Amino acid sequence: MAGPDPAVADVRRAVRAFLATTPPGSLTVAAVSGGADSLALLAALAWEAPRNDRRAAAVTVDHGLHRGSATQAAAVVAQAAALGLDCEVLTVAPDGRNEADARRARYAALDAVDAGAVLLGHTRDDQAESVLLGLARGSGARSLSGMPATRGRYARPFLDLTRVTTERACAALGLVPWADPANDDPRFARNRVRHRVLPVLEAELGPGVAAALARTAGLLRADADLLDALTPELAAPFDVAVLAVLPSAFRTRVLRRGAVAAGSPANDLTAAHVVAMDALVTEWHGQRGVDLPGGLAAVRTCDTVAFRPQA
Repeated sequence: MAGPDPAVADVRRAVRAFLATTPPGSLTVAAVSGGADSLALLAALAWEAPRNDRRAAAVTVDHGLHRGSATQAAAVVAQAAALGLDCEVLTVAPDGRNEADARRARYAALDAVDAGAVLLGHTRDDQAESVLLGLARGSGARSLSGMPATRGRYARPFLDLTRVTTERACAALGLVPWADPANDDPRFARNRVRHRVLPVLEAELGPGVAAALARTAGLLRADADLLDALTPELAAPFDVAVLAVLPSAFRTRVLRRGAVAAGSPANDLTAAHVVAMDALVTEWHGQRGVDLPGGLAAVRTCDTVAFRPQA
């Protein structure tokens, strides 16, 4: 008897490997947008969970940012039901209409999902795009290390698979992905990287650029994880004398941690923000402070650096 299509086997194998790290009987939820990546994830989870003594379900987030979003959410629910899984629709209202606002609202909703693990459908192509975006922003090693395979209860089983693999898996299983029109909107930097930058790099440098970028992310993540583990834990307000004697790699990590702990969104905090905060310690000449994402400011008062609401 012939086995499943190779792409179907690949996505199932990736989900099976993740489920092996979870306790028997635990609940794993797939976050499904309706695109090929998340539909392949949904199908693989629906197949593997009952065969490995795990429970499975799905959620889909309706941001309400485009006409017909409720209809699309209903289509995801129907596809999940056809695969034997319950799917809950999480309706959110982003503070704005840009990609970052939608992402924050989406993760706030997913954080509230009652499950042992939440699976995300990001692929190796998504990882390569993240690395290029971080490089363009002049970000540090943490940003260039891309997305982790696991963080808390979030997991990305497909980071070693390509987007083409998920598309082929959907085709082989008779699943019809939703083509989100926002994914073709050139106003979004990620879309320009996906449709313009990466194809040019592949054409000029040869195939394998996306895979190389993903490998680079893995190497940088290992380095960044080690530096983070070695960085001393300090609480704000920070004593300038203590910060000043730390190696730069540790000092900037302390400052970044402090900003995030104070409420500055980690994904919006750039290397430029961190460099400017570091200057409050190493190049102090009375500057008023550094405005940070999230309405915060890092300020130096006498011999301390603290975080407070922007004036």
